Amino acid sequence: MSFKELGVSTEVVELLEKSSITVPTEIQKQAIPVLMQDDRDMIGLAQTGTGKTLAFGIPIIELTDDEIQFTQSIVVAPTRELAQQIAADFRSIISPGRKLVVESVYGGTNVSEQIKNIRKNTPHILVATPGRLIDLLERKVLKLDQIKRLVLDEADEMLNMGFKEDIYNILSYTPKEKRIWLLSATMADEIKKITRNFMENPFEIRINQGEKVNKNIEHVYTVLRRENKTKAIERFIEAYPEMYGIVFCRTRMDTQRLADDLLGRGYAAEALHGDLSQQQRDRVTLKFKRKSLKLLIATDVAARGLDIDNVTHVIHHSLPDDKEYYTHRSGRTARAGKKGISLVLSTEAEQRKMAQLEHQLKIHFKPVKIPGLEEIRELRLKTWAYDLVKAEVNSDVSRELFDEIKQVFDGIDKDVLIKKMISKELKKYLDQNNEDLNVRHSTKEKMVLKNFKGDRFFINLGKKDRMGKPELEDFICQQSGIPKQYVGMVSVDRLHSYFEVDKKHSKTIADKFKNKQFKGRALRVNRHHSK
Repeated sequence: MSFKELGVSTEVVELLEKSSITVPTEIQKQAIPVLMQDDRDMIGLAQTGTGKTLAFGIPIIELTDDEIQFTQSIVVAPTRELAQQIAADFRSIISPGRKLVVESVYGGTNVSEQIKNIRKNTPHILVATPGRLIDLLERKVLKLDQIKRLVLDEADEMLNMGFKEDIYNILSYTPKEKRIWLLSATMADEIKKITRNFMENPFEIRINQGEKVNKNIEHVYTVLRRENKTKAIERFIEAYPEMYGIVFCRTRMDTQRLADDLLGRGYAAEALHGDLSQQQRDRVTLKFKRKSLKLLIATDVAARGLDIDNVTHVIHHSLPDDKEYYTHRSGRTARAGKKGISLVLSTEAEQRKMAQLEHQLKIHFKPVKIPGLEEIRELRLKTWAYDLVKAEVNSDVSRELFDEIKQVFDGIDKDVLIKKMISKELKKYLDQNNEDLNVRHSTKEKMVLKNFKGDRFFINLGKKDRMGKPELEDFICQQSGIPKQYVGMVSVDRLHSYFEVDKKHSKTIADKFKNKQFKGRALRVNRHHSK
């Protein structure tokens, strides 16, 4: 099926072809014909990388009336990067002769400039982050009383980031007659509430829900001690000099520490996380897009909206708790039909999570070894030799210089000369530590991880206490003395959280928190019984 057969105009089809987009993805096939009718709400359950932006973007562009000078469509996205990407995708399919105005507004930049742009030329389509959109509405810079379409993109991510109240607030500014198109990776309970309270008879699209991960991604892992993770990344960089990848860490602190360590050791790596100013984040992202950086070290939230081609590797410094985050991370590679590698640097405690991901996502993790120095030397020397053979002859080399150098080599056997050249290259590696970084499991350890059975507990700490999943997991282990491999799934809400503990430790877990406080408040941990 072609875009033309879906009802897309010739002008837009031609612009898509200029971007080498000729065959609709599954979500585009299902969504575009229905959305073009402009008479239904829609729920699209799809992962990043499935083509969902154009699935709602093409209908919006086609349905917008250039002659009407008010905002007709609003797209709300969780991060600045994603908002910018959506706006850029929209502009790429607008015919040069149209008067259609697309603006994007987001936090972390001067609001006055954005207000000026909106007042100067009212956008037909506005792409916004929740906080900045609320700001502009409260300043009465924007009016949404006439909008025809509201898109909530990556709705589950916005809720995870604490934008629930903002989303409800935004909806209160909109007319009842509008269409709502909601895109999400999961059908979480809060998403269901939005669909029940604000959407009317929505049609639903589910894309690859049973097969969520790009088949062009090879999933591999290595087992090592936590303190050796930076060394392991260095080894993989040295073994694969063409690597152009993203390393995902769980916390901002881990992200910055790893980037500083790699940069200090001479590798082109920088961090991307929420503690950076927007100007710093833009600078790092641009450097990575231009390939001035070999590795981008990022948190999950900071990497939302990154759409960069030719990423060869995604490296998981530590695994996320949710399978959707693993899918999103891995989807940064193997784009546009290319192949890519998703590499997990796994401690023994993370082996259980890997087993869960295999089961939930129907993927298979293949074990790989961290390269040793001998292997790295061999790979690098072969690359050096091939590069030497492929090198172009420089026309600036004078005949006199060539004859003089050639005379230096006269009388030396070819094999001896090659050995001398190899020996000189080898000197670069001779002073490096050849420690084996790989960890091997005993049968007992494998059984402990495989047979994890947990009880669920409530704790009165949540996002308001600046607790994310990794921070809460660390806190539980520190306070209780339980090793991390015996703490299961952790879910964090605004005021409280839930966590699993292996049954062998669960009998005493509540006692471990008795009479303990967090910032002057008594901690409360109770066994949670599901209804």
